[in-house]
Amino acid sequence: MAQQDDNFFEKVYAVARLVPYGRVTSYGAIAKYLGAARSARMVGWAMNGSHDKDVPAHRVVNRVGLLTGKHHFEGTNLMQQLLESEGIMVKDNKIVDFEKHFWDPATELA
Repeated sequence: MAQQDDNFFEKVYAVARLVPYGRVTSYGAIAKYLGAARSARMVGWAMNGSHDKDVPAHRVVNRVGLLTGKHHFEGTNLMQQLLESEGIMVKDNKIVDFEKHFWDPATELA
């Protein structure tokens, strides 16, 4: 099982690395793209372990744009700061104009 999880995590990291600067995607969108639509939580676990893997985990949020993974970043507001440095406004831990910034791997990588 651990080997299977490792392979899934690597696939998640590969997709997350493709999210363009100034855009975001969701755990569920990555899971769906990988053919595991009900595995959004597993994508979240992969993101939690991505810190030393050169993955822009700050660009992966929940399905409504909430920064649910922010407590996995060093510092108090690093996830928000990284997003804002890319021109994405965040208010109350939620991306402003989420739909405008959303990048769907299913349509962008088709």
